[in-house]
Amino acid sequence: MPELTTTDSVQPMADEKPKLPEQIELEEAEAALVEKNYKSAQEILEKLIKLQVVVDNEDSVRIKESALLALGKLYKEIKDAKALASLIKTTRPFLESALLALGKLYKEIKDAKALASLIKTTRPFLGLVSRAKAAKLVRTLVDLFLDMEAGTGEEVSLCQDNIEWAKNENRTFLRQELEARLVALYYDTQRYNEALILGSQLLKELKKLDDKQLLVEVQLLESKTYFALGNLQKARAALTSARTTANGIYTPPKLQASLDLQSGILHAAEDKDFKTAFSYFYEAFEGYDQINSNKGIVALKYMLLSKVMMNAPDDVNALMSVKLALKYSGRDVEAMKAVAQASKKRSLADFQQALQDYKTELSGDPMVHSHLGTLYDNLLEQNLCRLLEPFSNVQIEHIAHLINLPQDVVEKKLSQMILDKKLIGILDQGSANIVIFDETASDTQYQDALVIIQNMSKVVDTLFSKTKKLS
Repeated sequence: MPELTTTDSVQPMADEKPKLPEQIELEEAEAALVEKNYKSAQEILEKLIKLQVVVDNEDSVRIKESALLALGKLYKEIKDAKALASLIKTTRPFLESALLALGKLYKEIKDAKALASLIKTTRPFLGLVSRAKAAKLVRTLVDLFLDMEAGTGEEVSLCQDNIEWAKNENRTFLRQELEARLVALYYDTQRYNEALILGSQLLKELKKLDDKQLLVEVQLLESKTYFALGNLQKARAALTSARTTANGIYTPPKLQASLDLQSGILHAAEDKDFKTAFSYFYEAFEGYDQINSNKGIVALKYMLLSKVMMNAPDDVNALMSVKLALKYSGRDVEAMKAVAQASKKRSLADFQQALQDYKTELSGDPMVHSHLGTLYDNLLEQNLCRLLEPFSNVQIEHIAHLINLPQDVVEKKLSQMILDKKLIGILDQGSANIVIFDETASDTQYQDALVIIQNMSKVVDTLFSKTKKLS
């Protein structure tokens, strides 16, 4: 068996990442520190912290952070308090920007665990900066973590952990902002009772303060929570309060779009006013599109739903050809197109197929699901009326076979239509038939007589007033 040569044994792997020169120097400095060669370590580290770093380069940021920490330890070892104080003062701006840049980088690469760890490890540094800067830094990093929508299951615990830290540090404004994020998390995870309890406590505090924007956010969340619980009156009241507060302040585009979206949802749910709802959804869509938010697709989906519910399915394709909507595509839009096509054909089979093909996009959204139930009932009624037109007496079983639905479902729907006077006929339980009656013309004699009497009364009154003038 041939022996392995020296060149073979030391040949590096093709995919091994070469070390940066700065990384090698940092390792040399750390080795010098271990050997207590402080002079050599100090020279290398002071050189490293003067280097400019690329904030989007994770390795570059980490090397400078490690160099700063190592130099801090060195100053502590040689008991140079003056140099240590100067180091903290001069590196503060870098650390702030480096932490934010690192947070944004973790968000881009979808590394939720690393970002959560970063939020916790920044706390010792927060004591070195002003309270306002510390609050902004924590708030930004938490927002970056929540915006990832990674679904790690740690979102609530991370928020609660930061709230406890804010309480211990007596940072009231930061605590309130984090509690508002927690209310939103409770809503997203369908913990509605906890959202309402925390939201009501927070609202009492915020009404005494002057943070109107946060007040609007919490009132909007309260409205969403009540809507999810089916309490439309309280949802409307909370939204009215939020819009009233928002009228007196500058509202950021994202918050304004959220208000418009909720207004459209309530108009559609409470009043079935899809025309007004569509205008609100359009405003929300433009607002989200302006800031490139991923919620723009939700507003567009609700716009398409409004057109379907207004019995204008042809407008769906016209809307999707608008320049603003061209960049939005995906299963949500395709689902609404399928529903619009089924509505246009008045085909119950196509509608059920769309519900099956796009179950998550249609049935998974409570707002869409509630209105599609109404649309399904309308399509079922139209199909039953079309099938019953040729008959005066027909077996329910035969109608159920034609429409491809269970007999008990068809029988229940027919009885409901008869009670609602949408169908003139009776159900014969003995023979399991439906008997259809011809629509009789209504007798208008009595109504006509009343009109004549009213007109005659006006004539007599006019004549009486004229005779009074003559006398």
